[in-house]
Amino acid sequence: MNARVDRRDGPSGAPGASPDLAGVRWGLLAALVCAYVGAFLFSDLLTRDSNGMPSLWPMNAILAAGLLRMDALGRRLLLGVALATNLTVHALAGDPWIVIAIYTACDMTESLVAAALTRRLRGPRPSIRSVRHALVLVAAMLPITVTVAAIGASLTAGPAGADLWPFFTAWAACNSMGMVIALPAALVILDPANETPFRRPLPVQAVLYALVAGATVFAFLKPSMPMPFLIFPAAMLAAFQMGPRGAAWSAVIVIAITAPMTVAGEGVARLAPRWAEIDRIRLVQAFVTTIFFTCLAAALSLYKEQRLKGLMARRSAAARAARARAQAAGRARTDFLATMSHEIRTPLNSVLGFANLLAETEDGLSPAGRRKLELIAQAGGSLATIVDDILDFSRLEAGRVELHPEAVDPAALLADAASIIALDAQAKGLSLAVEARLPDGFDYALDPARLRQVLLNLLNNAVKFTSSGAVRASVSLETTHPGGPERLRFTVADTGIGIAPEVQGRLFQRFSQADNSISRAFGGAGLGLAISKTLVTRMGGEIGVVSAPGQGATFWFTTPAEPVCAADGPAPEQEAAARVLLVDDHPMNRELGAAMLTLAGCAVETAEDGDEAVRAAAHGQFDIILMDIHMPRMDGLAAARAIKALPGPAGRAPIIALSADVMPQQIERCRQAGMVDHVAKPIQRDVLIAALNRWIGVETEAA
Repeated sequence: MNARVDRRDGPSGAPGASPDLAGVRWGLLAALVCAYVGAFLFSDLLTRDSNGMPSLWPMNAILAAGLLRMDALGRRLLLGVALATNLTVHALAGDPWIVIAIYTACDMTESLVAAALTRRLRGPRPSIRSVRHALVLVAAMLPITVTVAAIGASLTAGPAGADLWPFFTAWAACNSMGMVIALPAALVILDPANETPFRRPLPVQAVLYALVAGATVFAFLKPSMPMPFLIFPAAMLAAFQMGPRGAAWSAVIVIAITAPMTVAGEGVARLAPRWAEIDRIRLVQAFVTTIFFTCLAAALSLYKEQRLKGLMARRSAAARAARARAQAAGRARTDFLATMSHEIRTPLNSVLGFANLLAETEDGLSPAGRRKLELIAQAGGSLATIVDDILDFSRLEAGRVELHPEAVDPAALLADAASIIALDAQAKGLSLAVEARLPDGFDYALDPARLRQVLLNLLNNAVKFTSSGAVRASVSLETTHPGGPERLRFTVADTGIGIAPEVQGRLFQRFSQADNSISRAFGGAGLGLAISKTLVTRMGGEIGVVSAPGQGATFWFTTPAEPVCAADGPAPEQEAAARVLLVDDHPMNRELGAAMLTLAGCAVETAEDGDEAVRAAAHGQFDIILMDIHMPRMDGLAAARAIKALPGPAGRAPIIALSADVMPQQIERCRQAGMVDHVAKPIQRDVLIAALNRWIGVETEAA
């Protein structure tokens, strides 16, 4: 039965009810009426025992299932049909009117109570999803059927002229066995969800049910001895192919065939010829119950497996969709960060560059003017630091930062980092001390760029949060326990404002500072320490702080100490004096870059886009080409490829990216286009000169 019941109660002709749904309701009602009336006629007229009690009584279960699945109008009509059928058929059987009234009242009461209890146990649209559900339902129904049988038998045994105890046991047996089989089977058949995982074409269903019917007829029509075990394989096959509904329909088919055959003297009558007919029918009911619950258990196991597979498939699809959304969000975030970084760094390049140039080249500036330039440089530097911190943290969270260990002298690296912040410390009147307690003649395998980044974060914080006194930085070797591995321990101590113990645990979290007044008084995004912790952890070390309010702070971190032989010493730097082609579409950037390079002793020629740069590179002999990326007509990547394709020395000039694109994938695209190095905007003159020194006099391979 493919009836699908609308969850919204209401008459089929109500406004908004579709004709299709109305037809489904009327079709379901017609099927239930036919099943109820047919079963009632057969049971009441053909299976009565000597006391007048039928031996087969599934009608109360059919009515209860119909009440659970029909809408309000359908329930009223079904109850009316049941009432009329009870009165009419009992009258045809010759029962006294007082007995008819008691029979009808008991049956209707049992059906209504069974429906109400089932709804309470299994919800407004009850379903059978496991054998446990079926067994719980059966266990709940048995007290109802026995109670109704006891009341009905005590009231009707006298008028019916029957002995009370046999009359009661016969009533309880027929009602209980009918409820045990019919109610779970009807709920399974009427549940639309049971069809979905086991949907089979109608011809396949017809063949399977015909196989069950054929096996039943063959098993019970054998001339010599019935062979009911032949029914099990056919019913099990239907259950495996069509799920719980297949098991339920198989039970219905078997009872529909075997009950009339038993009444007609076939099947079980041959198996037990001396039994009374009522006992034979009870045996048939017990047999059908065994078939039903055995097949139902197998079908529900398959149903559960199918549901789990479907659930896993849906969860996998949801996970794939979530992963795709996360990847899209990650790409959007990366694109946003890249775009905003470029847009912020481009004007910062001019602000910081010209401020520094003005401070270095203009000797006649008043003290007030020079102080204003220093404030401009400090504000621009703070903004550049915040942008760098956000980008670094984004890379670290995405796992895009890799360590590149090389032979490093920790003492020299610490002194170098301290020298970078020495001017800031001097400007605040702070003393800056550096101490190294390391054995001579050894370098250590460290990533100098990332180690310098951590040290600068700690040193900058120490200077920032110290108004008077000193900043002391040190590096030493330590062991966690005797005989254990050695570790490098870096410490940065200050005499600043100190940190309260209750907020020290938040310091290494992102966007966190001791309190809101810190960011207002000293600035910063609260990312430096979070980045430092992530980098130190990547290095295999630990980081922490010892502090108290008003007593300064001592930040420390450790890294594994893997000694390597010290190198002979760095090669002397070459002075930056070369012929340079500077390519940038922004006039201020060209002016600033040309001024910086001229101060370094370079001969500078400029180009405003990639197309002009390719023509200039083809006609001139340049030692270095500094290339912006985003330009009209031809961008820097295309220009680099075109220059590398030029014949002769023109195509072998090193090309250095000079860009505000600083994301790892952006830098990698520059290298793939043939560029040998990358200098980020805003440009720091010492970084630019260092890059020039690395590549002056070096010829690279042409494409």
